[in-house]
Amino acid sequence: LTLAIPDRPGNNRLDTLSNIIANPNVGLLFVIPGFEDTLRVNGRATLTRDPELLKSMGVAGRIPNLAIIVSVSEVFMHCAKAFRRSRLWSADHFQDRTEMPSLIKMILDETTGAPTDRDEMRKMDEGLEEDYR
Repeated sequence: LTLAIPDRPGNNRLDTLSNIIANPNVGLLFVIPGFEDTLRVNGRATLTRDPELLKSMGVAGRIPNLAIIVSVSEVFMHCAKAFRRSRLWSADHFQDRTEMPSLIKMILDETTGAPTDRDEMRKMDEGLEEDYR
């Protein structure tokens, strides 16, 4: 069994790609919101730029630059024990977002320092939200 995972335009997770080159052993965990059971896939990964494969993975006219190919060696289900204990899908246990800084603020705090101007911070947060769409 082989899986092909496109590296979507804009993703470019070079750390992931470098890790695959350095150590091709990978583990994938498939999580579906609302389901407590998860599917685990282990195998060896390679990178490909096969034009036919990449073309078949295009979405809305955007073709990925490369894909991760996983030669599957092991597939199994994880029990739901950890999800049940954590109440991960229980809305009454969700983190209140007003208690957390925005993603932009967290990144800036760790890199260059967040701007003190609230209006500038708001514009950056709005820009990120626009990029998500």
